[in-house]
Amino acid sequence: MTNMTNESAKPESNRRDFIKSASLATASASVLANMVVPKMVHAANDDSIRVGVIGTGGRGTDAVVNALTADTNTKLTAVADAFPDRAQGSLENLKNNESIADRVQVDPANVFAGFDAYKQVIDSGVDVVILTTPPHFRPAQLRYAIEAGKHCFVEKPIAVDAPGVRHVMETCALAKEKGLAVVSGLCWRYDLGVRETMQRIKDGAIGRIVAVQSEYNAGTLWHRGDDPNWSRMEYQIRNWLYYTWLSGDHICEQAVHSLDKTAWLMDDASPVVAYGMGGRQQRTDPKWGHIYDHHTVVYEYANGVRVFFTCRQMDNCSNHVDEHVMGTEGTAEVLAHRIEAAEKWRYRGPKPSMYVVEHQELFKSIREGNPINNGHYMCNSTMIAIMGRMCTYSGKKLTWDECYNSQQKLGPETYEWTDVPEPSVAIPGHYEIL
Repeated sequence: MTNMTNESAKPESNRRDFIKSASLATASASVLANMVVPKMVHAANDDSIRVGVIGTGGRGTDAVVNALTADTNTKLTAVADAFPDRAQGSLENLKNNESIADRVQVDPANVFAGFDAYKQVIDSGVDVVILTTPPHFRPAQLRYAIEAGKHCFVEKPIAVDAPGVRHVMETCALAKEKGLAVVSGLCWRYDLGVRETMQRIKDGAIGRIVAVQSEYNAGTLWHRGDDPNWSRMEYQIRNWLYYTWLSGDHICEQAVHSLDKTAWLMDDASPVVAYGMGGRQQRTDPKWGHIYDHHTVVYEYANGVRVFFTCRQMDNCSNHVDEHVMGTEGTAEVLAHRIEAAEKWRYRGPKPSMYVVEHQELFKSIREGNPINNGHYMCNSTMIAIMGRMCTYSGKKLTWDECYNSQQKLGPETYEWTDVPEPSVAIPGHYEIL
């Protein structure tokens, strides 16, 4: 099913170019801060920000609640999903939420469904777009939104393959040029406790970082079942978590949160090389698609630091999610907000919802004319996750350049509600990387 094709656009040449392009974009921020943010057109005496959501599953519905909670001068005016029942169900849930119901102002004509529904939301007159579809569709949807002059909240990961990451990198550079905000759903960047813990580590609280042990070991997630009336394309998209072309595998879809924190610890540098192993032991039934249920990857950085990473989705097992950071003068637990060193410390400050804070900062940046652009780190962290999957699927030790310059593009060239083949499980030593 994954129907690999080569992307025609010339890739970035290497890891240095990836870092260089991001640095140039950052350097232009001071100039862009003085640019006029595209004007939002509203009815007379209405300066509210109009929000549209594309992808109305659980995360999309919750993101709307977070957004409308974050700024009371916002309103939802358009929704879209591949499936009409999902769009309508989400809208009803939002209308029944008393805290935001009065600002759910979606006309029936602004409820869209289908593969091109995202274009209809973007073209409906919204100011901010929430992108919460399966990750495969994100590069094209983000590009369309930015070209249309919309600010965006973009869920993680931002792509499922290297061509998608390169495409989003270009789009985020375009967003900077146009003065548009791009805020990432890598939500731990917006958690106040994690922010302070990270800052103390960077300020030398545990000395120089020597190694990082990172874990995202959790249980299994939802499955939508099957229906004899569904085509196989519909079945795969309704159960998108379990198809690599749609989700990137759980190392990308879920565990990218942990890899984003390890990247943050490394000042958002890219690893030089990685290797690992993975497979599926518990989720072997065909209903679980073809993704793995566990991955273990070692990432090596140019400064000599190694990140030892594991992720797992299995039931009835011990779960743990955190980063244990080992330094020359102590250790830290990132999510526990704890530092063990000569001077012990634990975060005791406020803990507002990071899911609300990310939208608060998005809207604030728009209103102040200084739009946030999380482009570099959301692309880098996504690519680190993809690199890990490429290593576990292939069983090979791979360099960043090999992975970032890969032409392996996952998914079909066109989208139709038809029967499609079931992809096979990747076998290390046999899985080919273009």
